[in-house]
Amino acid sequence: MKNISVGTEALDDPFVNQGTAFSQDARIKRKLRGLLPPRVTTLEHQAKRALERIHQAEEPLQKYEILSLIRHRNATLFYYLLENNIEELMPIVYTPTVGKACQEFDRIYTEPEGLYVTIEDKGSVQEVINNWPHDDVDMIVVTDGERILGLGDLGAGGMGIPIGKLSLYTACAGLNPARSLPVLLDVGTNNQGLLHDPLYLGLQQLRVDGEEYYAFVREFIEAAKARWPHVIIQFEDFANRHAFALLDQWKDKTACFNDDIQGTAAVAVAGFYAAARVKGSSLSEEKFLFLGAGEAAGGIADLLVEAMMKEGLTQEQAVDRIFLFDSHGLVTKDREGLTPLKQKFAHEQEPQSTFLDAIGEVKPTAIVGCAAQAGSFNAYVLSAMARINERPIIFALSNPTSRSECTAREAYTYTEGKCLFASGSPFPQVEVNGKTFIPRQSNNSYVFPGIGLGLVVSSPRIVPQSVFLSAAEALSKIVSEDDLENGSLFPSLTKIREVSQSIAAAVAEQCFTAGVAGVPKPDDLSKAIQEAMYKPVYDRI
Repeated sequence: MKNISVGTEALDDPFVNQGTAFSQDARIKRKLRGLLPPRVTTLEHQAKRALERIHQAEEPLQKYEILSLIRHRNATLFYYLLENNIEELMPIVYTPTVGKACQEFDRIYTEPEGLYVTIEDKGSVQEVINNWPHDDVDMIVVTDGERILGLGDLGAGGMGIPIGKLSLYTACAGLNPARSLPVLLDVGTNNQGLLHDPLYLGLQQLRVDGEEYYAFVREFIEAAKARWPHVIIQFEDFANRHAFALLDQWKDKTACFNDDIQGTAAVAVAGFYAAARVKGSSLSEEKFLFLGAGEAAGGIADLLVEAMMKEGLTQEQAVDRIFLFDSHGLVTKDREGLTPLKQKFAHEQEPQSTFLDAIGEVKPTAIVGCAAQAGSFNAYVLSAMARINERPIIFALSNPTSRSECTAREAYTYTEGKCLFASGSPFPQVEVNGKTFIPRQSNNSYVFPGIGLGLVVSSPRIVPQSVFLSAAEALSKIVSEDDLENGSLFPSLTKIREVSQSIAAAVAEQCFTAGVAGVPKPDDLSKAIQEAMYKPVYDRI
């Protein structure tokens, strides 16, 4: 008999533990007799019990804690629950509830999970990396906790984001959870509340920045690649000044991407493709005005340029159809001190200090909220968009829900049901003028799991930008006519595994076509992708 974990060791390993589903034979072999209630149950029975417990919890954060406990004790049960109740549980394990969980991280922390690499480990990061117990890691999601969702610097509490992200990688696309690694790079925090909080679990010092910061990140990446040469690294929730710089520094050196920039871009562009289908137009006929000029806006704008160029526009013509509005107003060429992103999309326009005036100046067909300014798409803004467009495109992409530029009800009400709407946070269906609309999130969870799966299967040495447009196109093709008729620019999350497989195939194909794949192309790519997907079932050994 092969060497297997026994007794409490088996019960303490979430990738081995089956709880009451251990068979009588397994209980004997693993020396578990007497350590569990006598009845042998099934995975389905366990899931029913767990779901009942979750439903009894009154607050989303309580539900989050219950699910976290299950994940720490029984990974198979956790992913079975999540995969089979994805629409209900995704808002709990990820946005919007994960934002609250990050804010309360120091108070709800119970079990170690993921890897913490601190600036105090500088010079010995490889030793920290080598402490991770699993020899094979396919995907790392890493954050430094400085810009968590729309909530800002949460320091070590930002670990909730990589944990939640990787949960969705598994539930939505079947990445093996035992081969995934959430990482928190702790370089300190500038959050004064955390610096003076006696319960804070991170380094209570101001953030390290500059060359020391980038040298530390470099040491981490090189150490991770030294141990796992094939690993894909996803940057998550870094501040703008670091996010773009790190992506530029590493995108041509190793297999990495930034979901806030590139994943957000892919899902938003997929939504724009769907909106254009409704209108009978093309992206190159639309005009986009962004509220915000950070990671999300920059990533979406750049991918829109690529998409419009693919439709036949020159780069200059595509750029001319995209406008940015930041904290100082409409970004125009006569403004000094512009960042490279703002320089790229600055135009010869009259300066405007309010977003409503910017709409009057630009006359966009689409407005895109990426600034986490709650209520900024107010009745005046939405009514103005409806006056100048037969079918205005309204994307309120900021999350969590408390930071959304408008609610779905506000968007449909103030445009009299004319708008094509998507949001970064979930909203219930809305009835306006006798018609029921089913708004769906422009949520990165539609694309990043499939992107990750496609990258794991193709094992590229770098991640070409073209894969994100391929992902957007693949997602948009799955949106049905019934979805569009109901006001949904994205498919139901119940189809997420189908979506992820399609995106993974498109991404892997692009990697093979671009010549960056690190493995031979399978004879049957779709079959290879399906075979690579983890399924939450119990091992009966």
